[in-house]
Amino acid sequence: MQQSTATTLFLPIALGIIMLGLGLSLTLNDFKRITKYPKAITIALGCQMILLPALCFIIAEFSGLSPVLSVGLLLLAASPGGPTANLYSHLSNGDVALNITLTAVNSVLTLFTLPIIVNLSMEYFMGAGQYIPLPFSKVIEVFVIVLVPVSLGMLIKSKAPAFATKMEKPVKIISALLLILIIVSVTIREKQMLMDHFAQMGTPVLLFNILSLAVGFYVPLLFEVDKKQAIAIGMEIGIHNGTLAIYIALNVLNNSTMSIPPAIYSLLMFFTAAAFGFLVNTGKKQTA
Repeated sequence: MQQSTATTLFLPIALGIIMLGLGLSLTLNDFKRITKYPKAITIALGCQMILLPALCFIIAEFSGLSPVLSVGLLLLAASPGGPTANLYSHLSNGDVALNITLTAVNSVLTLFTLPIIVNLSMEYFMGAGQYIPLPFSKVIEVFVIVLVPVSLGMLIKSKAPAFATKMEKPVKIISALLLILIIVSVTIREKQMLMDHFAQMGTPVLLFNILSLAVGFYVPLLFEVDKKQAIAIGMEIGIHNGTLAIYIALNVLNNSTMSIPPAIYSLLMFFTAAAFGFLVNTGKKQTA
């Protein structure tokens, strides 16, 4: 499985434009406010770094997957939230500032946790001890795609607040259209891969995807975290950086089979995350 033009060129550019739009709706006060709620960040990181890999291990263990595909699924679980999580949170009325902070923190922590989780899974499923070099270039890429455009958008908002407010709604519509275009292009490009492997990987990947979204949303609510923050955490945990996982599988581990779970997940999560966003907002309207 090879990365398509949509994931290597258009997707980063589109996300950069989208992140710029998100920055137009943010101020420094959003980030200052987050520091007053360390519970949300702590719970999110606990779910992301500990609970999710544990659930993924159980799924891989009892799904009858081959050792290589099991490692690929754990590789996905160990990957941080992707920049797309910020967009979906934005469209679902989540706390985008929390998403951006979590993306930044997760990207740094992943440098240490991802090699540990993947090496342990390889040792368990394949009986082979291997070392994974830290993918600094991909971490830097996440920072560039997310933080630089957002910072620029925030700068525009601080210098021209009226213009930023006027552009918020059009940018939100453009963001949705860009997502649809990305979904269609990636689905068409990877149609054969899906046909070849979906029968075996579809159920475990879909189950992990749904559990990721559910854990990210309901666990914070269980600890009385604000609903907007719970939506943000659900998106952050449910939308993994599949591109990073694919990169590690292909370019670090040199195993294309391990890239199959994150590739399938990257396609499914567009639809499940959209459904999740609709459901949590529908519930909000019903209870209002």
